[in-house]
Amino acid sequence: MTDLAYFDPGNARRIAYRYRTATDPRRPTLVFLPGYASDMDGTKAVAVDALAGATGCGCLRLDYSGTGSSGGEFADGTLARWLDEVVAAIDLLAEGPLVLVGSSMGGWLALHAALKRPDRVVALVGIAAAPDFTDWGFSSEDKLTLLRDGQLVRPNPYREEGKPDPGTTHRGFWQSGEAMRLLSLPIAVDCPVRLLHGDKDETVPVGVPLKLIGQLRSADVQLLLVKGGGHRLSEPREIDALLRLLAPLVENAA
Repeated sequence: MTDLAYFDPGNARRIAYRYRTATDPRRPTLVFLPGYASDMDGTKAVAVDALAGATGCGCLRLDYSGTGSSGGEFADGTLARWLDEVVAAIDLLAEGPLVLVGSSMGGWLALHAALKRPDRVVALVGIAAAPDFTDWGFSSEDKLTLLRDGQLVRPNPYREEGKPDPGTTHRGFWQSGEAMRLLSLPIAVDCPVRLLHGDKDETVPVGVPLKLIGQLRSADVQLLLVKGGGHRLSEPREIDALLRLLAPLVENAA
């Protein structure tokens, strides 16, 4: 595993990251973006890093503020704040062309990062990508609770001891997400996009990647549905599907 290091994207934030330098300068850097309340040391992130090591690519992973090994409070996190950290990491730490790999909320951040750095992002992979989940993922009653109480707590099957509760949403994050919705307009991303989704995903309905396909400007967009796959897509066969999606993108980016 690559060494843990830290950088400050501004405002004295201590953001943890792991960076693998490409051994072949022709290869891109794979940038893994975790999901909501997740971190850079999950199964999918480690698998992407291993692929980078096996193919001579670089790999950048990071923990958003308030998550994983980074400093800060999870309650202070917003989509805009975490996007700022992602873009700063890309600008300050990564070299060469980039292949963004975003899981769930990380897929939403990857789309925004591609819009901000179109000259560097040569491909994008969304794993159960969840753009606009602050909209379709919450009922009208949920949204009223957030506005009134400042937070919403719902049961979540993916909660892990010692990590932020993915069932807790804070008003600042929700408002930030609502201001950064993408699916209602064409999305000016022109690079190849690959979407991996489970047909049994109860967190992000299959209709979301289908809507995303229609809104992306790129003509090179493919969706791979995994039969029986849930939201996490961390089983060996699902990781294998992810790596098979990534491998040709890496080769074509060289």
